[in-house]
Amino acid sequence: MKAIEIISIPVTDQQAAKEFYLKLGFEIMVEANFENQTWIQMSFPGAPVSITLVNWFPQMPAGSVRGFVIKTDDLDKEVEELRAKGLEVEDAEKTPWGRFATVKDPDGNALSLHGK
Repeated sequence: MKAIEIISIPVTDQQAAKEFYLKLGFEIMVEANFENQTWIQMSFPGAPVSITLVNWFPQMPAGSVRGFVIKTDDLDKEVEELRAKGLEVEDAEKTPWGRFATVKDPDGNALSLHGK
């Protein structure tokens, strides 16, 4: 084994989630139908790790993701830009290991923006 490649994010409405993640800065890598499902795979430009927006795992309820951390070089700027796009982002909190601001997708999956 050598790297994490894909992380599944459980959602109810894949299209609504896709729009949220596009506003967050993700790009669509693949959007394709298979069986009775849609595979939506997204990543940040040039990033080696991607996400898939899934709704077919009963043991992964939509909104259950916590601890998903996204690195940023300028946390305050990112928060300001995301708020300007209409996303609700909590104020940054300072911890001994960095500053974090939480944003939640339409299902309540919590993503932590991490920066200085």
